[in-house]
Amino acid sequence: MLFDALDLGATFVFAISGATQGVRRRLDLFGVLVVAWAAGVAGGIARDLLIGAVPPAAIAEPRYFAVTIAAGLVGFYGARQIARLKTPVQLFDAAGLCLFAVTGTDKALAFGLHPFVAAILGMVTCIGGGVARDLLTREIPTVLRSEIYAVAALAGAGTVAVGHVIGLPSQPVALFGAALCLFLRLMSLYRGWRLPIGKAS
Repeated sequence: MLFDALDLGATFVFAISGATQGVRRRLDLFGVLVVAWAAGVAGGIARDLLIGAVPPAAIAEPRYFAVTIAAGLVGFYGARQIARLKTPVQLFDAAGLCLFAVTGTDKALAFGLHPFVAAILGMVTCIGGGVARDLLTREIPTVLRSEIYAVAALAGAGTVAVGHVIGLPSQPVALFGAALCLFLRLMSLYRGWRLPIGKAS
């Protein structure tokens, strides 16, 4: 139940980030709902296909569709209220990132994958929705910029994987991993933490 709640919560906030960006790009209601759906479920679909959990939960279970549509409607009709937040797309994205870091890794571990691979798939779960959202709205994906994004996701996912290896209680480890991921992402957004950028000669 905890996994389901976290996964649906991550889907919802990622979908709101997609809807918010769709509104910014002046898409119509259908376009906003499409971007919201893609942002909410793309990472989970990629993870499920890679671990052999087919059909992916986001397609097989109607509740994922309902959650993304609800988030899309919230993002579309509540656009003015959401716009009052500072960097709303990035805030919702950060919330989804830390939750998917936990659920993505946990599901991969449940399917018997090596902890290192499970952490990588946890990261894939995190970044998939953001990449889909950015590509559909003609933005350079955040994961390709110098911001701490995939690294934050990997830190959260890695924490869950390491906790699994050494036998720590799963819930405290999941909370710590999510908090670490969120901390790194917010520091990147508000303190300017960045990865080094290559310099042309």
